Amino acid sequence: MKLYFSQHFHLFLLLSLGIGTNVSAAQDIERGVSRRLASQRKATLSEIEYDVSLELQKTKPIRASIEVRFHLDNTASPLVLDFNAPEANIQQIQLNQTAIQPEIKNGHIIIPQAQLQSGKQALYIDFIAGNLSLNRNEEFLYTLLVPDRASTVFPCFDQPDLKAKFRLQLDLPTGWVASANGALLAKETIGKRTRVQYQQTKPISTYLFAFAAGNFQTVTRKLGGRTMTMYHRETDQEKVERNLNDIFMIHTLALDWMEDYTKIDYPFEKFDFVLIPSFQYGGMEHIGNIFYKADKLLLEKSATLDQKLSRASLIAHETSHMWFGNLVTMEWFDDVWLKEVFANFMAAKIVHPRFPMINHDLGFMLKHHPQAYGEDRSRGTYPIQQKLDNLKNAGTLYGGIIYKKAPIVMRQLETMIGRAELQKGLQEYLAKFSYGNAVWDDLIDILDKRSDVNLKQWSTVWVKEAGTPEIDSRMQDQLLAIKQTRATKKEKFWAQQIDIKVVADGKTTFQVRAMIDGETTEIPVPVKREDYDFYLANGSELGYGYFRLDNKSKAYLLDHITSVENDVTRGAAWLALYESLIRGQGDGISATRFLNTLKAGLDTEQEPLNRQNILRQLSTVFWKFLTPAQRMQYAPSVEAALWKWIDSETDTPNGPTLNAKSTYYKSLVKIASTADSIQRLYTIWETESDVNGLPLAETDFMTLAYELAIRRPNQSDKILATQLARLENEDRKKRFAFVVRSLSPDQTERDTFFDSLKAASNRRPERWVLDGLEYLHHPLRAVSSEKYILPSLELLEEIQVTGDIFFPKRWLDATFSGHRSPAAAQLVTQFLADRPEYPQRLKNKILQAADLLLKVGQESQPQ
Repeated sequence: MKLYFSQHFHLFLLLSLGIGTNVSAAQDIERGVSRRLASQRKATLSEIEYDVSLELQKTKPIRASIEVRFHLDNTASPLVLDFNAPEANIQQIQLNQTAIQPEIKNGHIIIPQAQLQSGKQALYIDFIAGNLSLNRNEEFLYTLLVPDRASTVFPCFDQPDLKAKFRLQLDLPTGWVASANGALLAKETIGKRTRVQYQQTKPISTYLFAFAAGNFQTVTRKLGGRTMTMYHRETDQEKVERNLNDIFMIHTLALDWMEDYTKIDYPFEKFDFVLIPSFQYGGMEHIGNIFYKADKLLLEKSATLDQKLSRASLIAHETSHMWFGNLVTMEWFDDVWLKEVFANFMAAKIVHPRFPMINHDLGFMLKHHPQAYGEDRSRGTYPIQQKLDNLKNAGTLYGGIIYKKAPIVMRQLETMIGRAELQKGLQEYLAKFSYGNAVWDDLIDILDKRSDVNLKQWSTVWVKEAGTPEIDSRMQDQLLAIKQTRATKKEKFWAQQIDIKVVADGKTTFQVRAMIDGETTEIPVPVKREDYDFYLANGSELGYGYFRLDNKSKAYLLDHITSVENDVTRGAAWLALYESLIRGQGDGISATRFLNTLKAGLDTEQEPLNRQNILRQLSTVFWKFLTPAQRMQYAPSVEAALWKWIDSETDTPNGPTLNAKSTYYKSLVKIASTADSIQRLYTIWETESDVNGLPLAETDFMTLAYELAIRRPNQSDKILATQLARLENEDRKKRFAFVVRSLSPDQTERDTFFDSLKAASNRRPERWVLDGLEYLHHPLRAVSSEKYILPSLELLEEIQVTGDIFFPKRWLDATFSGHRSPAAAQLVTQFLADRPEYPQRLKNKILQAADLLLKVGQESQPQ
């Protein structure tokens, strides 16, 4: 592959712009990739291949070249490539070995019709790679190109339905290694640098092209006839060795399961994965080259069962994407949910054999319903499938509805048509569209033939319309009447199956699965009106919506939920009580009443997943719903309940497991408010000791130092300086030093930290920024941090452009995390009121993230 550069050619290009007919031809080319541009290119381009070559540097600009080969069906319109980097980065452009003079406009390279010809074409470009999505530092770099960021690095046709074959060459600094989509083809040393070349890939979408390079260690294993390599930067070799077997085994199990379920062998050439410190997401499913956030896979000794399950689910999720998303890809990012729902849906199935000790129905419910409700109950809710006019806005489509609600809807679909029929339909779908693209309606067409249910109507309500069912019920003599709100003004209702459970005399006396598909459904029940203790219209993981508790059931559960015998039923009851608290509306429960119920649950709950959920709810109630005075009133009893389990001997008949003790300890660190608890935690940190047999890792002591610095401002500098000196891993040192600036007891220093985030260059790595924001807005500093809310909102549109897909929502979550006051709520309300034309999707994200703040803040206002 040739690699050469002209240092002055970009000046020639600038002088030639605006000459001839290509200006008028390009006048309608907007920034981003519009649906119209994407459709036009799809109709005229095929057989696309990219040869990409980059000279990677630790700090200097990265010189690069690309050769793009393709078949052009006609020359009826200009040829438009996407390159969203500074115009001066382009150094030379040739079309079929002839220098050309394209127009550069709005992040596009526009070649006029006069310079085009039909048939096979070869476009060659020398350029400086764009930095936005290269995630560079002196030790390593990696690409992250989803959803439309490939064109921020190199010129390309950046849309998911123009799949292409990629061939990559990297020139690396001394000591660096690299991982890419394709298998390694050749490696040679040239002076002090190393050149690596990779085999051409099968057709993939541009957002799936990826490489990582830097000072990584590698571990290669062969399991089940597959060779896999893990790249990582962890310096604690004991931690690496402790996790290796599980990491490789779960990947192997996931691959085997997917091959068996789909009846399609792993569809790509290789399977490696890279563990990146502070990676923006849990994982990203690059073909043959999955990227993970390192600490999601390399767990500490004290990892909870929930963390181990999350790791397995994450690995299964990314592995499932090799079929759902990579082998078959959505045509347009309005169907991005499609690949995510199948990855989540399959992951839930895959992890079952690995965790036979877990109640997976309960696990599915607690992993999906709370987060889905969190966004769907807000005024910023949206449909699973959203409209998208330009790929530049594709990042705004991601959220809890896609990742959490959609798998619940998919489980409903499986229940309606049957597991076997769904599996056969998915096998047909994958076979039909292999290495191509498809839309949701393609799958519905396939499944509709296998079902007696009108799936197209069902899909319209659940997938294409926003909102959540609100369902009331009333117990009569031997009859339960269920009434739901209408989904739309078009007489449509949410059709779904629900598991109804009725409990009398402390035991489940009746349970039935019923379909509700109209305004009113009546279910015969063999219980008299006065004889039941409580009932749940949604007593399992199957149903979805706000199932309002009747007063008798609510009162009983607040006093006796710990006596509910079935783990899933008890989990559903906890969710029902929590939603009653959150939604209020006159039929809710008080925060202090619910807190007392949660404390009772802490004393008795033995189911690990329910216990974790209780602790999450308790933390929310404590910080969001209690006033500062109420916190100090209830803190001693809450902390005592947690210390009781932490101080108990592990694995005794009545004692906690090590997993349970770790769960209680991590909750205590976040909640600790009394002087006694803070002193005990300080002693643990100061002496670097374990916690009654619970070992603490370097990351545990980092978190403990953060929390103590907030609670003991007079000792903050000493605590943070001491902890920084203790750290051995360089990546963790840099992260800690970044976050420390947000913890200063000096308000001026905290102001300086926040002001620094106004520059996009200082908002990387994003995970560090979010850590800093969360401590900046800690509930104990909420009053002094209210002034950051408005400027944080004012930055949101810029953050959507410069940040990765989850960053805008997470920026908002961190900003609102510690606030509950009417003043804070008013800042959000006024910001939106002053901007009636504000982008709707960003407005939705504000309303989602601020949902609890707006509810609690408005309720706290004096009447």
